[in-house]
Amino acid sequence: MNLASKYLDTTCRSYEEMQQRLKLNIPESFNFGFDIVDEYARLCPEKRALVWCNDKGQEKSFTFGEISTLSNKLASSLAAMGIKKGDFVMLIMKRRAEYWITYPALHKLGAVAIPATHMLTKKDVIYRNNAAGVKMIIAAEDENILSHVDDALEDSPTLEHRVLLGEPREGWISFDSLLEAGSEEFTPAERAGGSDPMLMFFTSGTTGMPKMVLHDFNYPLGHILTAVYWHKVVDDGLHISVADTGWAKCGWGKCYGQWIAGSAQFVYDYDGKFNPLELITAVSKHKVNTFCAPPTIYRGLIKQDLSHIDFSCFTHFTTAGEPLNPEVFRRWREISGHRIFEAFGQSEGTPILGTYFFMDPREGSTGKPNPLLNVDLVDEDRMTVGTGEEGQIVLHVENGRPAGLFCGYYKDVDKTAEVWQYGLYYTGDVAWKDEDGYFFFIGRSDDVIKSSGYRIGPFEVESALMEHPAVLECAVTGVPDVDGDRGQLVKATIALTNGYEASDALKKELQNHVKRVTAPYKYPRIIEFVDEIEKTISGKMKHKAIRERDERK
Repeated sequence: MNLASKYLDTTCRSYEEMQQRLKLNIPESFNFGFDIVDEYARLCPEKRALVWCNDKGQEKSFTFGEISTLSNKLASSLAAMGIKKGDFVMLIMKRRAEYWITYPALHKLGAVAIPATHMLTKKDVIYRNNAAGVKMIIAAEDENILSHVDDALEDSPTLEHRVLLGEPREGWISFDSLLEAGSEEFTPAERAGGSDPMLMFFTSGTTGMPKMVLHDFNYPLGHILTAVYWHKVVDDGLHISVADTGWAKCGWGKCYGQWIAGSAQFVYDYDGKFNPLELITAVSKHKVNTFCAPPTIYRGLIKQDLSHIDFSCFTHFTTAGEPLNPEVFRRWREISGHRIFEAFGQSEGTPILGTYFFMDPREGSTGKPNPLLNVDLVDEDRMTVGTGEEGQIVLHVENGRPAGLFCGYYKDVDKTAEVWQYGLYYTGDVAWKDEDGYFFFIGRSDDVIKSSGYRIGPFEVESALMEHPAVLECAVTGVPDVDGDRGQLVKATIALTNGYEASDALKKELQNHVKRVTAPYKYPRIIEFVDEIEKTISGKMKHKAIRERDERK
């Protein structure tokens, strides 16, 4: 059994049915910790909630009954330490199993969870502590994390408590000791829910300080559609979304909608360098049903020998984070026998566009608008653009903010006002749609290249390059045409597949390849070969960082 149908019609089998029938049933004071975790524990305590394993061969499994009890014990101990509704708690927990105990505990307390990447430096920790007024940090047993937190302590006046998963350390409280001391029953002094703040993401900006994206307690409800209609999770099955717990994609795929829809989470934890072959081997071994990963993971997998992988357990593959190159889509179908269903969204909300499980994916398309949102493509005058015309993706919010869309940028009224104008939420992303309503992503509005009067989307050039066997990964950006009058030139930064070496001849071959595959004027006049392309923690190419570095040159 699952709880999804209590909040959303889960029986639609066409996009037209979704448009006609989908509407969220939003309770007055929804709280994921009580209304989902504890409700499953009451109705079916032995229902599987989490299967965790790591690259060292360790494994753990938890039922909803166990997650409910352990989150109560943690919540009661944290309450005894003074953590209460509205307090900010930062979680630097990697993919440790304790994360799936901690976030429902914080929701029950009414504290605001701040997921954070383990790659933070001392400077990053200080910024987050002071920007959000962080009262407690809970961290994995990683010396790099712990030393940066310790070094930041002197400059973090609001930070009162540090909690550690692992061996005792001076100044830190043991996570296990909190579980041991806590009560199996927990009732908060003041129940949080509905429009109260629940979760805050620091966006992974390539330059400048990240924005603080604040979500309320209704955020998980918006992700029921994510799990049911995009991920197509299986009740009592296993789902994996490949994401660090510090990335907003964790909220999309490793926490909320999947549990509401009755699927257990599968988590593969590792230390050191990520190995895509080890991941897919572990996933296949544990008979995971539904698999979601950013395109960079699929790009890595199609370069591997996967002949030993049993794909029979898989029922559905999805991707998000950046556009999926058509060549990767085709190669994955050849290797696995499955298509990849894409979606698009942001840390600020739930999927805005999606290829839902009953739809036919179109190469290069991100899918159709989320029927729970009022999505539009508009020009600079806020007028809806026609079929085939380029426009910015916006959400109409004249009649209120839909469940899942963020409350605003915390403590930044001006930045919030920039994206919420005239009854619209501006995503900053540019796309076009075909005659059947499928959207095709062009890029961030800042990333679109303007050359000789043409507007060139980086994604279409990247997709053309990815069809060449020499290209492992690539990022296409615009660079100033300092010696001519084109405005910008198209530049490709390329990491090569094993067996290929950088050369002028290969540059020429790649340029001619792009001219054959797409419109000739789009070919990269500049090609730079690199060992590895810089990415954010979420796996996205840092187009802005590359562009700004080139502009400084």
